[in-house]
Amino acid sequence: MYKTYIRNNQRVYFFTVLLVITLMTMGLLIKNPLDGELGIGCAIQFIFVVIISISLLLYPKYGTHGFRTIIIIEAFIYFYNIFFLYPETWSNFIFLCFIPAVAIMFFDSKLFYFSLVINAILIAFTFGFIALIDQGDLYIYINQDLVGNGFNYLASQVLIYFIYYLTNMRIKKQELYYEQVKEAERLKTAGQLAAAVAHEIRNPVTVVKGFLQLYERDPQFNDAVKSQFTLMIDELNTAESVVSQFLSIAKPEKNLNIELVNLKVVLQSVTDLLNSYGLLNNNNIELDITEDCYIAANNIELKQLLINVIKNAIEASDIGDSVIVKGGKKKDFVEIQVIDHGRGMSEKEVECLGTPFYSLKSKGTGLGMMICFNIAAKYKGTIDFQSSINEGTTVTICFPSENNAGK
Repeated sequence: MYKTYIRNNQRVYFFTVLLVITLMTMGLLIKNPLDGELGIGCAIQFIFVVIISISLLLYPKYGTHGFRTIIIIEAFIYFYNIFFLYPETWSNFIFLCFIPAVAIMFFDSKLFYFSLVINAILIAFTFGFIALIDQGDLYIYINQDLVGNGFNYLASQVLIYFIYYLTNMRIKKQELYYEQVKEAERLKTAGQLAAAVAHEIRNPVTVVKGFLQLYERDPQFNDAVKSQFTLMIDELNTAESVVSQFLSIAKPEKNLNIELVNLKVVLQSVTDLLNSYGLLNNNNIELDITEDCYIAANNIELKQLLINVIKNAIEASDIGDSVIVKGGKKKDFVEIQVIDHGRGMSEKEVECLGTPFYSLKSKGTGLGMMICFNIAAKYKGTIDFQSSINEGTTVTICFPSENNAGK
């Protein structure tokens, strides 16, 4: 079905492009007032009809930002060329006003603002040329009401920006909806896996672990063998931990005590706990929180979230680097930032965070971060990652702020 959708989109695109090419060709060949005058202007128009046609046909294959910029520049040259080539055709001025609308179709905000600025500069030069040099000889319909045409141009830019704003907002809502659907799919997958893993693995693991603990206490085995039993028990504990993480996603506790948690106290407790872990690689935790902020959450789950995120920051840091933990109130939200200067992540890696079994650690399962997203969503919070390769990562956690009255 998805492939059919893509094919239908491509058919609509190429049909539209062929229609545009046909109209440009007709404008060049049918009842052209410059028939027989093979001047530079006509040559430029013909060349750019060909160039724009090729660019539009190739765009689906090379849809980069640079290629889109080239198409916009080609559109500028084409429309300004026909404006100056056919001064008696007053409708050409309308095309100049709506050149930035082409950028809206590419869903590229930088390109849209670029086209707005470039068009404003070119219109200013065009009006200057008409007022000071042409003085109404060729562009009498503009020169007679230069101020009015200027206001018409500004009105057209406001209209284009309004269309862009509405389109952009709709796209952002669709992206948010898509992210929510992906998150729901992640949780659904994890829930299904959790049930299967718990049923198939937990019981036999418990039986094997029980026998190993029994052998570990048996005096007929020497210390060397017992140390191997201990090692096997530790590995089974790891397996049980993974199963428990799955279960915490599949069947979250609904009756946990929710209270007004003092963020300053929780962060101090968590950083004190993890300081010794960080010192193994000479990583200090710098805590910066200057005011009491309160979050309505379960104290244990909030600590679990913060421990996971700060521990990840420590593990991502190079030896000797510090991890900065900030907390404070921002408008109606409590904001926590965990900043490291480690290897960082690419955009693709950030997008995959929270996916079951996706982890950047050699022995990671990806479930820890998934649980963090789950806890944040449970208390109407958000987790945002800003990261660049070799520049570190900033994790921003936001929760609705609660009134600390009566505390």
